[in-house]
Amino acid sequence: MFFKDWTKYNSFELVMITLGCSIYAFSLDLVSIPSGLADGGLSGITLIIRHFFHINLGISTLFLNIPLILIGLRYLGKRMMAYTIYGTICLSLFLIIWSQQALIQPLPLRNDLLLSSLVAGVLSGLGIGLVFRYNGTTGGSDIIARVGQRSFGFSSGKGILIIDYVVLGLSLSYLDLYHIAYSLIVSFVLSKVIDMVQEGPNRAKVLFIVSDKSQKISQLIDVSLNRGLTYLQAEGGYQHDQKQVIYLVVQPREIPQLKQLIKAIDERAFVTVLDAHEVIEEGFSYQRKRYHVNWQHSKE
Repeated sequence: MFFKDWTKYNSFELVMITLGCSIYAFSLDLVSIPSGLADGGLSGITLIIRHFFHINLGISTLFLNIPLILIGLRYLGKRMMAYTIYGTICLSLFLIIWSQQALIQPLPLRNDLLLSSLVAGVLSGLGIGLVFRYNGTTGGSDIIARVGQRSFGFSSGKGILIIDYVVLGLSLSYLDLYHIAYSLIVSFVLSKVIDMVQEGPNRAKVLFIVSDKSQKISQLIDVSLNRGLTYLQAEGGYQHDQKQVIYLVVQPREIPQLKQLIKAIDERAFVTVLDAHEVIEEGFSYQRKRYHVNWQHSKE
């Protein structure tokens, strides 16, 4: 039974990696190249090679990835590198397929560089993000970004953004500043979309609430938002008085209502709001049942 479930899970991952590679290759062949936009990472280097030596992107991508795959074998583990090799081959094949003009024509965006940049950034970010989310890479700078994420805790999107800017600087060898400027937009949008896709739908906000009226605030949160919370025992740094700190995780859209509730109880409450990139808890992202109540509070 376990083996059957494991096989099914990995098959789904491979399907999603394939889809991600297809979307990314589509973006390069049918949006970026026709619009004269550069790309970052290894794809940007293959575009430079294509311009000067007229070598197909798929072929150069495959061969340039060989040394990077050898590096990745040391840091990323056999399973991820197996997915990386699969992703590299998939990307190379889709780059060859989408480049065939007889199959499909480029998107009609070349006269609007801003729109082209946004579309290229979203599609490329979606494609790479899907590959990352399901434990693969497309080779190239993706491997370097993954190594940075595993070894140093860097965001994959930020790691790729830094590498992209270096490669875009090299792209000045065949593109003017006008097109490079729009290519920077592609890289920025791409990095944001990658992080959004990787984080998935479980983005949330974490609140730390320090108040002398923590019991009343927690009761109101329970009634109005139907959210669980945790009390943390704390000690004031100046007067060394004991306090109860409320620790609470909510959806971003609940923040405005929560601020109003806290202010109604204690205007002097100290509230810190942090980003939680992922919440691992069954049912958290589901719509919570709301209680429609009328309440009044008189400030003491």
